[in-house]
Amino acid sequence: MSQARSRLGLLKRLTLGFVFCWFFFGGIAHFAFTTAEMGIVPPWLPTHRLLVLVSGGFELLGAAGILMPRLRGAAGWGLVLLTIAVTPANIFMWRHAAQFPGIPEALLALRLPFQAVLASAIWWSTRAVRASP
Repeated sequence: MSQARSRLGLLKRLTLGFVFCWFFFGGIAHFAFTTAEMGIVPPWLPTHRLLVLVSGGFELLGAAGILMPRLRGAAGWGLVLLTIAVTPANIFMWRHAAQFPGIPEALLALRLPFQAVLASAIWWSTRAVRASP
């Protein structure tokens, strides 16, 4: 294996580890801090508690799934879709920054482009490595 391919493999594993941690700890937060998480759900969505708990469950399932090579691709797609699905909450927080005084508005604004970076990292890190011809 070439040194460049080895470095790419390491970067992919590190990215996968980051994705795992992001969703594992995020999923736990949905259950440990349910009331706080409910506060970021846009008011026009129904059943805030249920949405927080279900999304937290999906985060934990996705985190577990990416650890299993046979499920990694499907779990990756699920996490990409989940990342897209929670974007309204990030937009809501950014547009109503005054309701979240502990978080700098600039950080709330950065969450939006970070969603694209996160989705890309999920997709890339969960794709199977193809053997060279």
